[in-house]
Amino acid sequence: MAKLYQLYREQVIETDLATAWDFISSPSNLEAITPNDLAFEVVSELPDKMYEGQLIEYRVGIPWLGRQTWVSELKHIRAGHSFVDEQRIGPYQLWYHYHEVSRAPGGVRFVDRVHYALPLGPLGTLAHWVFVKRQLRAIFDYRAAAMPQQLSRAAAPAANSAHKR
Repeated sequence: MAKLYQLYREQVIETDLATAWDFISSPSNLEAITPNDLAFEVVSELPDKMYEGQLIEYRVGIPWLGRQTWVSELKHIRAGHSFVDEQRIGPYQLWYHYHEVSRAPGGVRFVDRVHYALPLGPLGTLAHWVFVKRQLRAIFDYRAAAMPQQLSRAAAPAANSAHKR
């Protein structure tokens, strides 16, 4: 049985709930919050908004493994609140990523809870402690910095159109 790990992140960003949900519910925005060194690329054609059961194919660069195919299924969508992306094909034995947004003092609280397991038994455990844990922290640190910037850009067009009315 593979060892199960968890990554948890929470941050409050000054934005409104509608803007936050619009941003995270559009799979095309994932590229904007992923570090460039991962050479992340969405391969699937994407609709404007996600839907239950949607499969999304990506390519991602993983050090020592090269470019990998990753297919996620979007599940348990609660519009305006939460969803899950679960890896169907990819480098992890298990990847279950719960995303949630909710109102909070000062803006919107974003929660990411990832449960994951690596293949290869003891080698996977060693890879986790030597590399994977640090890489995942770096990816989510990048997202924590990128999200406020992206959300301020997403809110700007809406604010401009409201002022023009």
